[in-house]
Amino acid sequence: MSSGNEPGAPQPPTEAELAEMDRDQLVKLGTSLDGVEIVDYPKPWPVEGTRAEKRAERLVAMWFALSAVAGLAFVVALIWWPWQYEPPEQSSAHFWYSLYTPMLGLTLGTAITALAVGVLLYTKKFIPHETAVQERSDAGGAGSPEVDKKTIVAQLAHSGNDSTIARRSMIKRTAGLGAGVLGLGAVALPLAGFVRDPWKNSENKDSLWHTGWQPIDGETVYLRRHTGDPEEIVLVRPEDLDAGAMETVFPFRESERGDHHALSVALKRSDNPVMLFRLRPADADKVVKRKGQEDFNYGDYYAYTKICSHVGCPVSLYEQRTNLILCPCHQSQFDLLQYAKPVFGPAARALAQLPITVNDEGYLVARSDFVEPVGPGFWELKA
Repeated sequence: MSSGNEPGAPQPPTEAELAEMDRDQLVKLGTSLDGVEIVDYPKPWPVEGTRAEKRAERLVAMWFALSAVAGLAFVVALIWWPWQYEPPEQSSAHFWYSLYTPMLGLTLGTAITALAVGVLLYTKKFIPHETAVQERSDAGGAGSPEVDKKTIVAQLAHSGNDSTIARRSMIKRTAGLGAGVLGLGAVALPLAGFVRDPWKNSENKDSLWHTGWQPIDGETVYLRRHTGDPEEIVLVRPEDLDAGAMETVFPFRESERGDHHALSVALKRSDNPVMLFRLRPADADKVVKRKGQEDFNYGDYYAYTKICSHVGCPVSLYEQRTNLILCPCHQSQFDLLQYAKPVFGPAARALAQLPITVNDEGYLVARSDFVEPVGPGFWELKA
């Protein structure tokens, strides 16, 4: 903004004169000091209270109200919609579960879009579309003088007054409601995961502390292959793996046999996949075991979670020659011969090791659940 010091420019008033000016006079002064000429300043609604104006106001309010309704629907769906996995065989439950993510996208997208449309319509129908010409100056300064401060505030207030927003209570209420509910959704989104108490029933296999490998009521948890058929039960014996081999296994309990839902959940639960390794004898002699977990292996057999300790990607690559486990997402590498600790990439923690042994029937079984949470950062994890 120019301070009026250029040759031929209007001279600013004194402080006493400035204090006596009303808002309209300050607006006129500010434009003249800035070298601005208002060429055209048409008011969208020269006559107040016409039917056309009322229709335009209701249209804008409708979009803001739609944004509020959609935002509220997003919050409700985020917290109360059936989100837990249901197998396709349970057609009704699976149908509602399958709509969870689409419903979140639909409601949030509608809330944002409706709010944006409401703002655009208000700008188009109620904000004066003035045409002004201003001479630009390259002159700089250490700060704005008092006259510039007062006139710019007056100009902003004048623009707000001419937008007629002050007298449009229906639009203000619906716009505030839409923006407020959308803000509520933005707050609810990161907090939704904490709606349920993470410490409630902490010994349950579905809690944050445990995985599907947790023994329940003393029942044996077997290492099971996934053949592609959830109903086919193939348990793993030590002789099933060649030296240097790796296989992904899942938990199985005899109580789950014939229970399609339980068998499907065991294969789909994100923290259940475990990599079972059989080291070559020469490599087994080089193993460095983690303190406190020296007996977690069974001979040359070691089992580690398949969930990367970086951001939870599936660690699915094994380089037999170097005994490195690789995560394809961000290239973290874990040394199998050193308790699967990270040796390259962004991962900072070793992969959690599953304690295993062989039962009297000759099958590989889990001795217990993991002794630490699997996957990426956990707020109660001890270093």
